[in-house]
Amino acid sequence: MTVIQIPGVANLRDVGGIPIGSRRVREGMLLRSGQLAKLTSEGDTMLQTRVRHVVDLRDDAEVFSEPSALTAVQTTRIPLFLGSVESFFAQDMDLAGMYRHLVDDASSRLVEAIRIIAVDEPTLVHCTVGKDRTGVTVALALSAVGADRDAVIADYALTASQLPEERTKAIVQYLAANLPNARNAIQLATASPAHVMAELLTAIDDEYGSAADYLQNAGLTDAELKGLRTTLVE
Repeated sequence: MTVIQIPGVANLRDVGGIPIGSRRVREGMLLRSGQLAKLTSEGDTMLQTRVRHVVDLRDDAEVFSEPSALTAVQTTRIPLFLGSVESFFAQDMDLAGMYRHLVDDASSRLVEAIRIIAVDEPTLVHCTVGKDRTGVTVALALSAVGADRDAVIADYALTASQLPEERTKAIVQYLAANLPNARNAIQLATASPAHVMAELLTAIDDEYGSAADYLQNAGLTDAELKGLRTTLVE
């Protein structure tokens, strides 16, 4: 994968180049990032040259608080959490629990997002920081076309190192002051440990057979899966 520097966007990268057997993920077709609210005018122009469709996985409150600054690019909103972001912190849910929530309760919405990726045009998927909702969506899309498991996990794990240090420090301080008894809050907000994604993908394999089978069980058609392969496989 390739980390991309565009003013005002954190955690932006192209997953092209990840191995798929003897082939690779096509470059320029699937990008991932955090929110686009701080995108500069220069960054707006730069991003418009790279993407044709944006999938925004945030909920209404997040979009209202930090509306996207990207212009002239088609955007589809697919709120992926069934419930607010705050509710996960209130429940002191860990990352594994959050990801199971997505897989178990938001499968139809995950399929909606992957249908857009499968249309064969450069697509950017993002949420607020590009870690959890984006991480699960991208990992499923890549896994469904047979991408190398270790590389998929490495892409997910890279996120923690790409988050702005100032943001991470501020969040840790806020959580320590406001949720001092929450065991999982800091991990939930700042971490992307490889083992969590590895365990999620293994569980999907065990329960459904593969990521592709999971998505088809949730409504992805044979034609759409074929389109995903055409879009992502070099």
